[in-house]
Amino acid sequence: MNLFKQFQALLPGADPLLVGTVTATTGTSTTLETPGGGVVIVRGGGVAIGQKAFYRGGELEGEAPDLPTYEIEV
Repeated sequence: MNLFKQFQALLPGADPLLVGTVTATTGTSTTLETPGGGVVIVRGGGVAIGQKAFYRGGELEGEAPDLPTYEIEV
């Protein structure tokens, strides 16, 4: 087994909390655009189009504050 996967299994809540901008909603799902330009469809709703939202493990967690984002290359 991969050592990194073994390490991740030790951490509680291994799925990270991510953020995206809501681009579309349906009754049961929400489409988000990630800061890198990707598109993610998650379960849940309740966040207006154009607002930022938190998601984790394919499920919408709720509205995120509209803070500036910075991309730093290392």
